[in-house]
Amino acid sequence: MKIRNTLAISLGLAFSSMAYSQETKTEETATSAPVEVIDRLNIPGPLTFNESEYFLTWSKQNSTTWAQQQYLLRDDDFKNYKELINISYFDKEIDIDNAAKQKVEYVEKRKERTQDKYSFVNVTESPDGKEIIVDYLVTVVPQDGESYAEYNIDRFKNFDTNEKKSFLIFSYSKRIAGDLKYSSKALSKERSRLMEAVITTAIPVVTYKPTAVEAKK
Repeated sequence: MKIRNTLAISLGLAFSSMAYSQETKTEETATSAPVEVIDRLNIPGPLTFNESEYFLTWSKQNSTTWAQQQYLLRDDDFKNYKELINISYFDKEIDIDNAAKQKVEYVEKRKERTQDKYSFVNVTESPDGKEIIVDYLVTVVPQDGESYAEYNIDRFKNFDTNEKKSFLIFSYSKRIAGDLKYSSKALSKERSRLMEAVITTAIPVVTYKPTAVEAKK
């Protein structure tokens, strides 16, 4: 994949805030796992990524066309996880350039709003233009608990088979708690290795059968 200038991303059509409100990896969202987890995407598990196993821990039917699932390491929990995989599947066509553009804008606005001096964001495009990766780092100082740096990689991919179009976001997140300067530097050193792992990993096969949309809380 090649690095793409974020200013060159096409504006395209508006990508609704709901369609990309899967900000489940930062302090903007507090998620707790339900007692029983429904595999809404019918993905055989556990997932194997970068030689580790990740187990389905949370899922949600956000709309009739959007289902979301999250996976953690066996001993992790949502409040203090070290690594997380999020898969958002959209049973419709979505403009990939707009999806990436909105994520870049989100990170840049967050950096300005929180004065996060360690935050950065990059955009990478596959040679065939069918996939885009947005990777970014943020630091979080919660009201309760230890501060941490969080490195995220979002892999955007369109599917077009048998006249059926869909869209998937495979996201990987890693956190290091403690001194923000040290943890940010440590995650930055892992960027090349983790990017390679996300780029080369096989996207799970999804068999989508929508369940009832969950009520907003």
